[in-house]
Amino acid sequence: MITRTPNHQLRHLVAESGLTYEAVAKAVRAVAAECGAALRTNKSAIEHWIAGVTPHEETGRYLAVALSRRLGRLLTPADLGLPAGSQEADDTIGLNLKGDPLDALMPMWRYELDRRRFLSTSAYSVAAAALPLAHAQEIADRTTAAARTGHTTGMADVAAVRDMIRLFSEMDERHGGQHGRTALITYLRDDLAPLCRGRFRTEEVRQQMLSAASRGVHLAGWKAYDAGQQGLAQRYYLQSYALAIESGITGHDGFVMRTMAMQGLKLHHPQHCQGLAETGLNRAKGKVDAPTEALFRVVHAHTLAKTGQPHAALTEAEHARALLAADPGDEPAFWALTWGPPAASVYSRTAKVYETLGDHQAAAQQYAHAAASRPAHTYARIVALDLVAGAEMQIKRGSIEEACATWNRAMDHMDGVRSHRTRKAITSMRADLARFRARGLRCAAELDERARDFLTT
Repeated sequence: MITRTPNHQLRHLVAESGLTYEAVAKAVRAVAAECGAALRTNKSAIEHWIAGVTPHEETGRYLAVALSRRLGRLLTPADLGLPAGSQEADDTIGLNLKGDPLDALMPMWRYELDRRRFLSTSAYSVAAAALPLAHAQEIADRTTAAARTGHTTGMADVAAVRDMIRLFSEMDERHGGQHGRTALITYLRDDLAPLCRGRFRTEEVRQQMLSAASRGVHLAGWKAYDAGQQGLAQRYYLQSYALAIESGITGHDGFVMRTMAMQGLKLHHPQHCQGLAETGLNRAKGKVDAPTEALFRVVHAHTLAKTGQPHAALTEAEHARALLAADPGDEPAFWALTWGPPAASVYSRTAKVYETLGDHQAAAQQYAHAAASRPAHTYARIVALDLVAGAEMQIKRGSIEEACATWNRAMDHMDGVRSHRTRKAITSMRADLARFRARGLRCAAELDERARDFLTT
């Protein structure tokens, strides 16, 4: 007969959370769903785990995330009294801002290239989302203790890195996040990291190289995001933020905070989003060109809308649009062009403000402006997604024929795009069309047939 040792660590943490066993089980299922796993964890499973039964390794990680969210601090399976498992690294890899960011990134890149599920199935950490708000000055005051190579890096190296990252970015937008992903990670690890650890001709070269590295790591995060790997994307964004801070380039760190706010909003974890967006804006306003400041303001507007401040949200969104019409000043920085023309990003995010506030007509108009403001061939994926979002607003207004036409235009841009988000958008579209197909509406039936063919290709 097997004698089990009760898991007192887990019992104490569950008690501290104030959740019932049934509520803990529900939270575990929710985290698993975010990672693409369907669990049937129930109250009895929690009882068994506290009694000493060891859950499956990945289930233990989901449990750690669920309790981390509830308790507001980062917990690992070991903190829950669970075995470390077969992974070579703990669950906090990439989820801290201590030490040299490259030291955190090197094992992450190794795991990516080895196709380890350890990071690709990791969940978004609410506790880690607040890290940039608390560690900015600590990182800025730190001197990187990385070993130096014999190469002396100059502005020609910075220009080459920017060209490569720009090439990877264009491939990403045109063909989706899964095209060139392995090549990007290999380039960051084998070419860019040694340049960041080399000698620099001037302080300006050092700043610009670290800023370029931050943009490259940000792109790796974006590719993970596009693949639906939210936990991995968050880890990349945190290290991109650390590199941006170390670069000392005005506004770049705030731009990454802006991205992290956008991710939190998308995942319905708004706890730190307004703080991230507002802090990022404060680091940039009056110090960057007008279109770039508009990018900061419109995300801040979205967080205001999400936190029940409609008047402030609309005022901030209008301020962002006004900046687009103002004297642009200097050219936008390399990092500010991550998603192409700033105007398109401002229109798209303004649409989300209106959508949050329930003004579907205004949202549809802004999504249309966004789609029309980007070169469709270069930005195929994001144009398609803006059109999809616009169609969703049209169907909410009862304009099914108009929505079908917009959805068809969106699908025109999806050929050759490998993206979890586009496939998810088409799956969602089919669900929206179901009731209209049942009524025998021809445009809905034809569009659904096209969507079915797309998903089986």
